[in-house]
Amino acid sequence: MKWFLIFWGGPIVFLAGWYWLSYYDISFGFYMFSRQVHDLTFQIYGNILGIPPETIPPLVARAIAVDSLVVFAILAFRKRKAIACWWQSRQASKSSEPALASKESLSRAP
Repeated sequence: MKWFLIFWGGPIVFLAGWYWLSYYDISFGFYMFSRQVHDLTFQIYGNILGIPPETIPPLVARAIAVDSLVVFAILAFRKRKAIACWWQSRQASKSSEPALASKESLSRAP
């Protein structure tokens, strides 16, 4: 599972880092992080897909969000027993808190 998360999160972190650095033209002397490469990359993808280049980043963000939901659904399914135990203990502690609070308030009354 650890490798699954690494292979899922690694490219997302790399893409987000490149996008942010190149969008704000923080190149650190590397041509790959320049705004020229940023614009050229999206122009090439736009020409290949036949859509305006400015529509690509929101599409990629939406795809990452959907993929993330799928990944977290898989994780939740694999850990469903632990999550169910945690939820039941949480609900049990919530239902016992008001009873404890009323007993404490009664014991403090003069």
